[in-house]
Amino acid sequence: MAGWKPRMRAAFVPEPGRVEVGEFPTPAAGAGEVLVELAHASVCGSDIRKVFDGFHDPEWLGTPGWPGHEGVGVVLDSHTPAFPPGTGVLTVPPGRSGRCFAEYVAIDAAHVVPLPADVPAQRLLPAQQLGTTVFALKRFLRHPGTRGAGCAAVIGAGSSGLFFVQQLLRRGFTTVVACDLNADRLREAARLGATHTVLGPAGSSPFVAQVLDATDGRGADLVVEAAGGDDCRQAAVEAARDAGTLGLFGYPQRPGDAPFPVDRAFRKRLTMEWVNGAQSEPGLTSFRTALDLIARGEIEVDHCLRTAYPLEDAPAAFAAARAQGHGAAKVNVVLPAGAA
Repeated sequence: MAGWKPRMRAAFVPEPGRVEVGEFPTPAAGAGEVLVELAHASVCGSDIRKVFDGFHDPEWLGTPGWPGHEGVGVVLDSHTPAFPPGTGVLTVPPGRSGRCFAEYVAIDAAHVVPLPADVPAQRLLPAQQLGTTVFALKRFLRHPGTRGAGCAAVIGAGSSGLFFVQQLLRRGFTTVVACDLNADRLREAARLGATHTVLGPAGSSPFVAQVLDATDGRGADLVVEAAGGDDCRQAAVEAARDAGTLGLFGYPQRPGDAPFPVDRAFRKRLTMEWVNGAQSEPGLTSFRTALDLIARGEIEVDHCLRTAYPLEDAPAAFAAARAQGHGAAKVNVVLPAGAA
């Protein structure tokens, strides 16, 4: 197999809170799997939670490439006719079992999607994150009052939040309020069309006040929580209008139980959608849609491609992602195939 080596470099988590890079045997594809030579991968917010915040699965510690689940590369070996060698693919394994911070990954063919031709693979890397937001909006917008509604609020302006901003505007929302802790990310939100931006914790009064001011005191028809903080979910309840919708996309802040303003949500008659599991959608439809949106230029992704670290600097990449990318919407990892 051209490009194949018996041993590979990979990032791994030897223990919670620490990322290292080492050498491992190259995996082999089994029945129904493909062996992918990866060129680019991205650090997801859920990866940060798994490494630093107690969400790790003990049996995955030390596994090469874990917990990476956003990657693009080329099929080197295949045990399925659907993906012959040479096929460019987006990898979308379930987040708990991703192994994409590595030169090679053996992955079930049910969790790869072919890349469109004539578009650089690196540019298609954000399709994994975009696909999860496409999947989420299918659920958020199916409720009465959110179809073609006037105001949406997005808490968190990282890569997923900025994808929500763009899609909500495309869906006809005339007012979109974005909130984040980082001014650089908010400038990006404004550039992408957010009508209002709020700097600071969502749990502070300015965010809710801005939403109420933008809606003459009514509140947002849809509030998307894309940051993952307990205070963000509480603010989402306050910012939503009576009988509005909460789209709960952000990862939990900590394992176990968390505070939530149940009484307030009950009295406001809110509809709440907790979303995950895009990787289990039949046909991986949302990821295919995401690839098409990027290929046709209907969703901007440049803001997700500006910050990248080589594989050997994966610990620094994780540190940067944990620090909100130092203002970058997304932190990526360049594998040797992508650097060639």
